[in-house]
Amino acid sequence: MAYRDLRSFLDKLEAEGQLVRVTQMTHPEPDLGSAARAVNNLGDQSPALLFNNIHGYKTGNVALNVIGSWPNHALMMGLPKDTPVKEQFLEFARRWNKFPVPVERVETAPFQANKITEDINLFEVLPLFRLNHEDSGCFIDKACVISRDLDDPENFQKQNVGIYRLQVKGKDKLGIQPIPTHDIGLHLKIAEERGENLPVTIAIGCDPVITTIAGSPLAYDQSEYEMAGAIQGEPYRIVQSKHSGLDIPWGAEVVLEGEIIAGYRELEGPFGEFTGSYSDARRQPVIQINAMYYRDNPIFEHLYLGMPWTELDYMTSVATSVPLYHQLKEAFPEVVAVNAMYTVGLVAIISTKTRYGGFAKAVGMRAMTTPHGLGYCKLVIVVDDFVDPFNVPQVMWALSTRVAPDKDMVMIPNASVLALDPSSDPPGITHKVVIDATTPKYPETRGEMFAPTVEPPRDTQKWETIIKQLMNK
Repeated sequence: MAYRDLRSFLDKLEAEGQLVRVTQMTHPEPDLGSAARAVNNLGDQSPALLFNNIHGYKTGNVALNVIGSWPNHALMMGLPKDTPVKEQFLEFARRWNKFPVPVERVETAPFQANKITEDINLFEVLPLFRLNHEDSGCFIDKACVISRDLDDPENFQKQNVGIYRLQVKGKDKLGIQPIPTHDIGLHLKIAEERGENLPVTIAIGCDPVITTIAGSPLAYDQSEYEMAGAIQGEPYRIVQSKHSGLDIPWGAEVVLEGEIIAGYRELEGPFGEFTGSYSDARRQPVIQINAMYYRDNPIFEHLYLGMPWTELDYMTSVATSVPLYHQLKEAFPEVVAVNAMYTVGLVAIISTKTRYGGFAKAVGMRAMTTPHGLGYCKLVIVVDDFVDPFNVPQVMWALSTRVAPDKDMVMIPNASVLALDPSSDPPGITHKVVIDATTPKYPETRGEMFAPTVEPPRDTQKWETIIKQLMNK
């Protein structure tokens, strides 16, 4: 199932009818951002886009919406493209338990075909463009950024692969937003306390599995490469940087080597974010690029951000839900499934069996204290085990018929949330809410007043299978 690089996955998408090639002359602005928004508007079956005729570039190639639909997400996992969302979640959760899978180390990689160490100019190699009209500049927002803990540099598990927005601030300079609760924020804090710059490697245009895992909330000492191996079912292939010693995805299209300058900040932003709002301009660290590598005829992969749903929501949906599910299940084995697909988990829906009255509220509050929940999980809805959290009509039914607002809502004041949440005040602080939408149990006396739930007729599941088979003929 493993895709060694972005190109092999694009070939698979094309074979499955999930890739559209755009060969007409396309201007970087406003065409590319407009096309990225437009394809997201077409629904949850939309294709990836590959542009190869970019105005101003002889060999400009841009890939958009690569994982931006449920069929593409299923194909990323090696599943049939019509696999239902809940089945994708359950399969991802099953593979997650295979972690860790040792990596495959090799000496050379395709991106080493071209090398620039002097007079680096990102604009000459990458067809850079603004996504949204009010963006303060061009951003690189779907690159894997690799860094390490300088207090424990030989610890492979503490090497981080993450997705962070990068503002192009010059021909060889980038701005970065390292959120303090994320691993790179911790790495930068350690480096600056040591008075050292933080070496980073930026891999653009990687295979879809490492890109997905790089956006997942793994523990600080869990390797994204070893998790990518678990998800793809075989060791993940990496090559070591000759500059920093950091490990790089073998199939990357473009690789930038540099360092975050200790103690130095510049204004970064505004930028249209996944919340559907523009972030403010804030003083953020700067990366100095010292070397650039790229494949022949490289593909610049980009990610549209704006009002959901966009590719980001598909890319992070299951990959956010599954670790939250496992973390909750360690404390509460009764948890059945977790849907944290909405705005990267600012809203989470948890399906669970309940032991007694008040149990669901405890599950909801535990979600808020997980590593991801600390910065997200602003609104947690807890439903019964027989309610599918991925089926919005069922969740709405539970909210409509199981919630007594005076008894089933718990507010946690002045809790932490990511500063990008436009409703937080001050940025990074918000009230959070748990909504208990489960059927009350003893000692809650309300449980006696609930009429029995209408259960499906006995052979409903059998007939679902029969009807699907008839529809496919």
